[in-house]
Amino acid sequence: MRLGVNIDHVATLRQARRTVEPEPVYAALLAQEALADGITVHLREDRRHIQDSDVYQIKSVIKIPLNLEMSLNEEIVNIAFDVKPHQATIVPENRQEITTEGGLDVVSNAERVRDVVKRLKDRGIVVSLFIDPLEWQVDEAKRVGADAIEFHTGNYANAKSQKEREIELEKLSDACRYAKSLGLHVHAGHGLTYENVKPVAAIDEIEELNIGHSIISKSVFVGLKEAVRLMRQLIQEARWKLA
Repeated sequence: MRLGVNIDHVATLRQARRTVEPEPVYAALLAQEALADGITVHLREDRRHIQDSDVYQIKSVIKIPLNLEMSLNEEIVNIAFDVKPHQATIVPENRQEITTEGGLDVVSNAERVRDVVKRLKDRGIVVSLFIDPLEWQVDEAKRVGADAIEFHTGNYANAKSQKEREIELEKLSDACRYAKSLGLHVHAGHGLTYENVKPVAAIDEIEELNIGHSIISKSVFVGLKEAVRLMRQLIQEARWKLA
């Protein structure tokens, strides 16, 4: 299982003072040294954390894949065309949200999504859609030509009881099996922490987890390389149980 480290919140700390530090590019290099499999950044329309220059700089220096999370906004789409990340993950975006609140509604936005997916793929960019674990969204993701889907794990992460958590995990597992049966690559992320990641990492069909806030939070106390190492260890322990 691949681990993509989202470094958005390094930029959040920098933007709190509108200064030049900490530098997201340095975080990307440290995560790479710690054997992260990829770097994820979300270039939001309001530029609340990651800035355009961050994306270009990170892409130019890292030797592992860059996953650019992005909306369907045409300005952002054009930046993706120019940067040419290894992967673009299309996500919904609400200016008032604190963090992404749910998956992209591919069904309601099929025409626009299909257009952007095709244009990204024509430029050699792998395209993933960030969606809720629902079969009809998976079906539409396949129809619009996505290479992969990333399941939104927020409902699982925010479950208030063990019973609710088990229900959400079962929904996620079922959706993963269904997506894999359609030939889609299966990724997952959102709200995953050191405490809750193992049951998700143990789902056989998932190839990649993208985790940010928890890793950056842990890094305040133990350093970023150690924070990445600890997350990788938990993921590997979960996968070993499948072997």
